Parts: sequence; structure tokens; C-alpha cells
Amino acid sequence: MFVVYALYNPKHKKLYIGQTRDIDLRLKQHEGKIFQNSFTSRFDGDWILLYKEEQPNRSNALIREKQLKSYRGR
Repeated sequence: MFVVYALYNPKHKKLYIGQTRDIDLRLKQHEGKIFQNSFTSRFDGDWILLYKEEQPNRSNALIREKQLKSYRGR
């Protein structure tokens, strides 16, 4: 099972959309700024989980992630 999710940083008004197999681990990675060059690590402040949805496999998760990203700014 994969999860497509959206995080929001209210301080910088930034939205991040991603997909993962382990949502709890991935959220800890975002909060801990584990990957220092990642998009979410570049902005201080809290990232709030706005949305998540389960997908049966990675292929479907990637399709849905791309679809959600295409809606941004419209």
C-alpha cells in the first residue's frame, strides 16, 4: 500500500505533494529535515499534513501524485 500526501507550510505558504510506502517515517523525515537539500528542508516552520490517500501500488501512487501536482495554481 502506498500513500499520496500533501503537506502545507503556513509560514511560507508552500505546498508539497509526495508519495511513500511508509507515511509515518516520511513525515518524520520531513519534520527532522533529514534530507538537507530537499524542498521541505529549505523552509523553516511546521509542515502540516493536509491530505492523504491510499493507493494499491506505486504505479497508481505516482499517477495520482502527478495528477495532484498538475492542479496546483489553477
